[in-house]
Amino acid sequence: MPIRHRLRALTVAALALATGASALPAAAAPQAPAAFGDGALKPSGDGLSAVIRYTEYGIPHIVGKDYASLGFGSGWAQAKDQVCVLADGFVTLRGERSRAFGPDGRPGGSLSSATTNLSSDLFFRGVRDAQTVEKLLERPAPAGPSRQAKELMRGWAAGYNAWLKQNKISDPACRGASWVTPVTAVDVARRGYAITVLGGQGLAADGLSGIGQQPKKSAAPARPTDPAAAARKVFDRQNADMGSNAVAFAGSATADGRGLLLGNPHYPWQGGRRFWQSQQTIPGELNVSGGSLLGMPIVEIGHNQHIAWSHTVATGVPLNLHELKTAPGDSHSYLVDGKPERMTKRTVTVPVRGADGRTSDVTRTQWWTRFGPVVTSLDDMPLPAADGTAYALNDPNAQSLRFLDSSLALSRSRSVRDIQQGLRRTQGLPWVNTIAADSAGHSLYTQSQVLPRVTDDLAGRCSTAFGRQTFPAAGLAVLDGSRGDCAPGRDADAVQDGIFGPSAMPTLLDAPYAENSNDSAWLANADRPLTGYPRIFGDTATSRSLRTRGGLQDVAAMAKRGRLTVADLERQQFANRAPAGALAAADAAKGCAALPGGRATGSDGTSVDVSAACGVLSRWDRTVAKDGKGALLFDRFWRRLVRTVPEDKLWRVPFSAASPVTTPNTLDTSADGFPRALADTVAELRAAGIALDAPLGEHQFVVRNGKRIPLSGGAHALGIWNMIEARWDASAGGYTDVAHGSSYIQAVGFDGGGCPVARTLLTYGQSSDPTSPHYSDQTELFSAGRMVRGRFCEKDILSSPKLKVVRVGER
Repeated sequence: MPIRHRLRALTVAALALATGASALPAAAAPQAPAAFGDGALKPSGDGLSAVIRYTEYGIPHIVGKDYASLGFGSGWAQAKDQVCVLADGFVTLRGERSRAFGPDGRPGGSLSSATTNLSSDLFFRGVRDAQTVEKLLERPAPAGPSRQAKELMRGWAAGYNAWLKQNKISDPACRGASWVTPVTAVDVARRGYAITVLGGQGLAADGLSGIGQQPKKSAAPARPTDPAAAARKVFDRQNADMGSNAVAFAGSATADGRGLLLGNPHYPWQGGRRFWQSQQTIPGELNVSGGSLLGMPIVEIGHNQHIAWSHTVATGVPLNLHELKTAPGDSHSYLVDGKPERMTKRTVTVPVRGADGRTSDVTRTQWWTRFGPVVTSLDDMPLPAADGTAYALNDPNAQSLRFLDSSLALSRSRSVRDIQQGLRRTQGLPWVNTIAADSAGHSLYTQSQVLPRVTDDLAGRCSTAFGRQTFPAAGLAVLDGSRGDCAPGRDADAVQDGIFGPSAMPTLLDAPYAENSNDSAWLANADRPLTGYPRIFGDTATSRSLRTRGGLQDVAAMAKRGRLTVADLERQQFANRAPAGALAAADAAKGCAALPGGRATGSDGTSVDVSAACGVLSRWDRTVAKDGKGALLFDRFWRRLVRTVPEDKLWRVPFSAASPVTTPNTLDTSADGFPRALADTVAELRAAGIALDAPLGEHQFVVRNGKRIPLSGGAHALGIWNMIEARWDASAGGYTDVAHGSSYIQAVGFDGGGCPVARTLLTYGQSSDPTSPHYSDQTELFSAGRMVRGRFCEKDILSSPKLKVVRVGER
């Protein structure tokens, strides 16, 4: 059969199956591999079914006749690649980690900040017992999820369950495990809820767990040593385990007058916050390609024929606290305008496996108020404890299941104007910015997220003494809960009480470039600064991170050069320029050479010969390419230096709000910490047997099935766009695994012909299963600085040399 006829036959067959035809022609596609289960190509009768076309690197292109069928295909395909990670997450959401794995283990942090399995179980079992998610599902749209969103969740659960029923698990992480069980649509919704409240109630999982929740009695208030510093640490988007870079270029900067987008999320490489890549199609209704967080039935970051978008973790603080005055003689009542209100008692019981293997129940009490739950800590920040005082957490995202509908709105948009309208309608993004470009040449940055409506005026009138420290420093509002006039109000265009409406969101439209690297909206474009928004959204006129500064320098130069293409975006992703090196390496080399006798004293008092380091720093090319010599030395030195020397002591030229991209600058090598950091670094590398000029990739790598894969990229502290935060283990050879960093990367443009020009890369691959062929294949590409050619249009999908077409369905 001529190739053009074969392609047409494949297209017709796939779409016919998706819409209910009875069979796939025998000659239309390669047979499915055994892993799909016997009979996977057969129609499923009245049950849900979908068609999945796999192309290179195991990327599925899922076709369903409706939203439930599309969800079915997505759940089935995700289970195939990530069943153990998904199942582990559902154990978490059921509040059964203590029974499955013991109460003292760590839950991994993917779905909350709980530090133990017991704390995690108490948090999520409380959500289940209160039927929080079920109540949210009952709300009519737009306050609640749409019918399409519910159908996606229903279908995803059915697809996941069908895969479990039809296949044997090969991943040793959960093969034969009793905790791998079927799920319900409500379980899928609970996963979406957990992701939505990660920055709110999820931060307080330990402090809400019922352990030490009652106000503590003490002779004097016990306050954190530095509340401002503690709050900054909790809400520091730069050093968190999730971040991102993204830039959209308008047509004025591109070769063809159409928009371009480069998205580079920095997410965990292990666990339940990994991305998974797919294309999702409902003929005539939806056609989108991109990355989904595991367990989510829709693309969160991606592109369609007309638009491309990415998200970056925003600086907006999605919660606030209310400081309560308890009623005299009753620590479980609090005063509002002088009148007592009784807290609501919730008793939560979880099953716990003991050291002897027997299961017993552990019960704790949670207390809830009109503002939200009573908490004693946020993440690892303890809240002040004093007689007559308690703290309630207000998390407006806990009243919403609109995240899925916001993602659907993005997926169906045809322009950045559509994106704005979709976000205005759904108001469901909890903790991210949106950066987008469209085929007509428009660009967009918007911080459209759900935030408590705490204006600067409200904070000024109602902040407690504690809040007067935390709000200016970190945007964490602590309001006087004893005053009824101190509750967040409601904007006229907001879909729920207590949040800012869409018209309040910092937004930049049609700038030559719009960029974000987890600093505030202020410098989305350095030539068009955004100001005038409340402090809870983020700060302005303060020093930016080196990643923001380096990113702005890079993209501004690209926009000025103009005539940009997707190839330019790929080059930016893998340029591996180290802004910290560009600013400080030459000064560090000179400071090193000036040390008397070429020696410096380490933190342990030992004199170290550092003379060899001077030349290595001088010759280093200021990149973190895997074959670069000097990058590892500077990396280890720089991390030490910035930990021990405050910014105002680090640089000779201080920060200026008039020149925020270029200041501060000029390393001050006279600072006491400089020779000490250099001595400690040299001593560390020598003790580990690592040469000072060793190529970075020899000591920054991951091991997959016994094979070392060297990696370029570097830490946030160095200002690297291609960020890799790796775990240092000198005894094992250096940076031997990646905690988080570049994840689902996409470089997208539009050629005017209906097919996006897309290059993508899922740095850690589609599967966590070491027996899968897609366990490390894209990691090898990442190591080589290469990306995958996107296959969006039918002709591209069906011409893939790795094409496999399967039909999956309930049986």
